Formats: sequence, structure tokens, C-alpha cells
Amino acid sequence: MDRIDSSLIALRRIVRATELFGRKVRQSTGITPSQFRVLQIIAEQGYTTAKAISLRMRVSQGTVTSLVDKLVRDGLAVREKSAQDRRQTNIVLTDAGRTVLSDAPDPLQQRFVRKFAAMEDWEQAMLVANLERVAAMLDAEDMDASPVLDTGEIRPAE
Repeated sequence: MDRIDSSLIALRRIVRATELFGRKVRQSTGITPSQFRVLQIIAEQGYTTAKAISLRMRVSQGTVTSLVDKLVRDGLAVREKSAQDRRQTNIVLTDAGRTVLSDAPDPLQQRFVRKFAAMEDWEQAMLVANLERVAAMLDAEDMDASPVLDTGEIRPAE
């Protein structure tokens, strides 16, 4: 097998692993990996804002609003006015949202993060450089993308 085929197979394996994980998350929790990541971000602080989620995930506030709307609709999160600043709306997990987080399968990106963190610094730098180069080769270096391994729809930044 030549290097071109080997590289395309490796890319396909990454995409396929992401697709299979997304399906597993949806089957076990009823939400997408992106929605799951929003729940994780909310859980880290106990509450957060759509703007903070947007900055953390590097997606538009419109995308976050859509994700949060679905979580609120499904009873996994609620919007509450801030006690400190009435102009601010906080997003808070419900008991059902905490249950989804605790019952979900080990997120694919968490596995990646653990294994990446165990690599030597030079290995991390080399891997990042190579991944960025692959993105450039696919004309994808300027795409709006969050650090969530999900094959769902990505909306452009506003």
C-alpha cells in the first residue's frame, strides 16, 4: 500500500471513529456530542453564559443558542437571570442534565486529551503541526470548528 492510500485510510478511520462515537452518545444520552460538550462546560462552573460557551468552543453565539435551546427543551438545562447582573442570563444544569453527564460513555475527545497529554512536548508540537498541515491540505484551515469531535452540522461564525 502506498503512502497516499495509507494517509487516506488514517483520515477515514478518524472520521469513522468520530461518527461511531457520535452515534453511541446519541443512543445512550439522546444528545449530540456538541450538546454534551455544552453540558460539560456548564458543569465545570455550575453555571455559565452563552457568550462564555461560544468563546470556549470557538463557535458563534448563534450556534450556542441553538444548542442550549435544545438542552432547555429537553429539560437538561435552564436559563436563569443572574442575581449579580440582571442583564446577564446564566445557563444552569438540571438534575436530568447532571444524570446525562454521569451516564454518558467516555467522550472520544477525553480519550484523545488523556493520550495527547501523556506525549512528550516535542511529540505534541509535531502532531499539532501535522494536523494543521492536513487541515490546510483539505482547504479547511479557516473553517469554524470547535474542539469537539462531532460530525454534525457546523454553522459559520457570525
